[in-house]
Amino acid sequence: MLRGMALEHAILVSLSERAASGSDLVRRFDASIGFFWSATHQQIYRVLGRMEGDGWISSATVAQTDRPAKKVYDVTDAGRAELARWIGEPTTPDAMRSSVSVKMRGASYGDRAALLDDLRRQLDEHTKRLSLYEFLATRDFPDPGALSGADLDIYLVLRGGLLMEEFWIRWLTEYLDAHTRKESR
Repeated sequence: MLRGMALEHAILVSLSERAASGSDLVRRFDASIGFFWSATHQQIYRVLGRMEGDGWISSATVAQTDRPAKKVYDVTDAGRAELARWIGEPTTPDAMRSSVSVKMRGASYGDRAALLDDLRRQLDEHTKRLSLYEFLATRDFPDPGALSGADLDIYLVLRGGLLMEEFWIRWLTEYLDAHTRKESR
C-alpha cells in the first residue's frame, strides 16, 4: 500500500541523524527540515508522545545546569525498522497542488493587480530563500564531490531546494514579465 510521508517519518530521520529534545527538534524543523516538511511546535510534541507510546523512540531525562531537566529522544530498533520500511516502499510522485497556480490561471476573473502584487511578494520571498540555500550550501558543503552517505543525502536535498527556488523564481518572473509587457502596451 502506498502511503505518503507522515510527520513521524520526518522526526525519525531527524532523530536518526542525532538524538534531540523536543525543543531541539523544533529548532531543526525551523532551520532545515521545515524547508520541505512543515510542522507546528504543538504537532511535533504531540507526535513525539505518540511515537514513544508506539515504541519507535525512547526518551531519557537529562539534567541541565541552571535549567530544568529535559527529555532527549532517540530512535529505537522498532523506529529504525519503521524508517527502513517506509524508505523502501514505493513513493507516488508529489502532485503540484498550488493555490497560486490556480490564481494565476484564473487571474482574468478577478483582481489581477492584487495578484501581481502578491506574486512580486512571493518572488521576493523565493529570492531570499534561494540566497539562504546558496549560503548554506557554500558554508556547509564546500566540497560536494567529497561527500558520501548521510552528508551526500543532506546536500542533495539542499540541491533540490535550490532547484525548486530557481524554478519558482523563473516561473514567477516569466508570469510577471508577460503581464508587465501587456500592461505597458
